[in-house]
Amino acid sequence: MNGTKYVAMDVHTAAISVAVLNFDGKLIMESVIEAKRSTIVQFVQGLRGELFVTFEEGTWSAWLYDLLTPYVTKIVVCDPRRNALLKEGSANDRIDARKLAELLRTNSLRSVYHGENGLRTLKELARSYLTINKDLVRVMSRVKAVYRSWGIPCAGQSVYHPGHREEWLRKITQASVRRRAELLYEQLDALVPLRQRARQDLLAEGKKHPAWKLLRSIPALGPIRAAVLMAIVQTPHRFRTKRMLWKYSGFGVVTQTSADHRYVNGQLQRSKKPAFVRGLDPAHNHQLKYVFKSAAVQASTTKGPFQEFYQALVAKGMRPDMARLTLARKIATISWIVWKKGAAFDAKYLKPKAA
Repeated sequence: MNGTKYVAMDVHTAAISVAVLNFDGKLIMESVIEAKRSTIVQFVQGLRGELFVTFEEGTWSAWLYDLLTPYVTKIVVCDPRRNALLKEGSANDRIDARKLAELLRTNSLRSVYHGENGLRTLKELARSYLTINKDLVRVMSRVKAVYRSWGIPCAGQSVYHPGHREEWLRKITQASVRRRAELLYEQLDALVPLRQRARQDLLAEGKKHPAWKLLRSIPALGPIRAAVLMAIVQTPHRFRTKRMLWKYSGFGVVTQTSADHRYVNGQLQRSKKPAFVRGLDPAHNHQLKYVFKSAAVQASTTKGPFQEFYQALVAKGMRPDMARLTLARKIATISWIVWKKGAAFDAKYLKPKAA
């Protein structure tokens, strides 16, 4: 234990502020090093003993994680949104590094998963596809916003179609506004084939992994959803229970209680007061939630075992929106079970005891 060191790095583009604590929490070293591969490795190799390293999730975190993994005992890439201590008092690079080191030493950091190097290509391709798709949706919204701002109804998809473009542009009487719409159309035309190429690359990479066929056996998961799911989750074994997956996917319920115990006739008893439900956990992976949520919406309207499950919930008196939420949880759970067990989808997983 005497050789254990806790190393915190406050990473910036040009330099990294480093603070090193020993096992007892004493600051034994502070330094500012260049944000360069050789410099970082040389610094870490100069430290002795068991090294526990932390830095915040950001642009450089994946590169740093892969770089330092061979040289240290453990790396914790932490979620900056959870580091409340860093917001207290004065702040600069040196102070932030010290605070991070203390949080690491006391095991008070919320880690961000950086585990499966074998899926790094799939993860990057999924990021590219999702980013381009988001850009495309944004441009499409802007096109319609131009027409709506001039009182021109534009429901449907024909406003985007190249064959109807001149017809739509003629509806705009102002030349400057028409030019704005033309530029947005040019941006749209550039993004459509780009998204198609990103989609093809993502699917080609996704099919290389064994989990692809397993997840594709689930009726609600199409090829894109399966590929994105693999890229985000990477391995089902990172979730010990299905409820941990629900929380990460945005389907976990937040509850609050107070005065949990009381004394009755001189004996301590747990209060039977019900917990207050505060809604779904807002701290989640939004892209993963969209995968399961969109799958549930499609499955609830498509003939099959999931639609039957959904209709049975509605028939029991559950509101349709809550039934879709329950279905999304079920799809998430089944995906986790199928992937973890290495067995294709079976309708028996829809039974309550199976999932």
